[in-house]
Amino acid sequence: MSAGIELDNVSCDFGRFRAVDHVNVSIKPGEFFSFLGPSGCGKTTILRMISGFTEPSEGVIRIGGKDMRGQRPNQRPTALIFQNLALFPLMPVWENIAFGLEVRGEDKAKRRARAEELLRLVDLPGAGDKMVGQLSGGQKQRVAIARALAVEPSVMLLDEPLSALDLKLRQHMRAELRAIQKRTGVTFIYITHDQGEALAMSDRVGVMSHGVLQQVAGPRDIYNSPVNGFVASFVGEMNIFSGDVGQAANGYAMFATPHGAFRARLGEDARGAPVKLYVRPEHIVVSADGGGENVVAATVGEIAFEGNFITVSAVTDSGANMTAELRNDGSGIMPERGARISMRFDPAHAMILPDESRRA
Repeated sequence: MSAGIELDNVSCDFGRFRAVDHVNVSIKPGEFFSFLGPSGCGKTTILRMISGFTEPSEGVIRIGGKDMRGQRPNQRPTALIFQNLALFPLMPVWENIAFGLEVRGEDKAKRRARAEELLRLVDLPGAGDKMVGQLSGGQKQRVAIARALAVEPSVMLLDEPLSALDLKLRQHMRAELRAIQKRTGVTFIYITHDQGEALAMSDRVGVMSHGVLQQVAGPRDIYNSPVNGFVASFVGEMNIFSGDVGQAANGYAMFATPHGAFRARLGEDARGAPVKLYVRPEHIVVSADGGGENVVAATVGEIAFEGNFITVSAVTDSGANMTAELRNDGSGIMPERGARISMRFDPAHAMILPDESRRA
């Protein structure tokens, strides 16, 4: 059975340093939830508090509705997969998987049967008698997952488990992890600094910075409707303009910058706060003419061919750097270095947003 997790006003201090600052979030049973953020933002500290290896300085953590204060790691219905996996190299695969059952006193026949069942679950049938050193990186990941599942946790905690893998294998393991989570129904809490992992696998994502939970939403909302500048720029690339908010109506506002006045969506918390204008490179349209709304004249600098898309970097007449991502499908113009172009964006794809949330 899976369990929900509640973090109720949770903070964690290490001396005078506050690693996690009044985090409130409710994770549903059976949900794949990711905490996303840069190194040092507090996401691993949250994982350690849920697992019981670190105690909150303030607030309450509940798993399945039960207050976890005073509950040691081995008393919690959680299993933790570390970044280095921590497999035992001198044990065959099946003994690695069944180690937690051995600690619980299960007899060998039951341990072996459960290990074989889990090997089938993670698509490694027949690998039980292999040694860990005979496995590929992706296979080791699956063994670590099977070992965690052997003790039948309600919550699986994963601390950047794919970071040591190469890109192709990482992408493959994303799909594998998601499929395993769906098959088991166990609640997964995943820690990562990789936006692609978080967006591809998660039901919801919590974006963190400086110990503060900036936004919790589904992957599409995190990417398309960020609540502030930190979320907008951390999750994907952005063209960013400084300026001032002008006349507003119907959720849009004029935004005056040294590079021109643009119309854009006005963020909910953008009034009375330092704000900037954010436009994603894939929403920049490159053309030879200068007609329409939100148009900037520029000169092409660098062009980077990246396979399925082409990155065009340009400098506007007012000295701003802008980047556009063009699909490599032959549908638009493909400018050359030094060419004069117009860079245009739709107001619906531009956002006026405040800076990140910071607590006093």
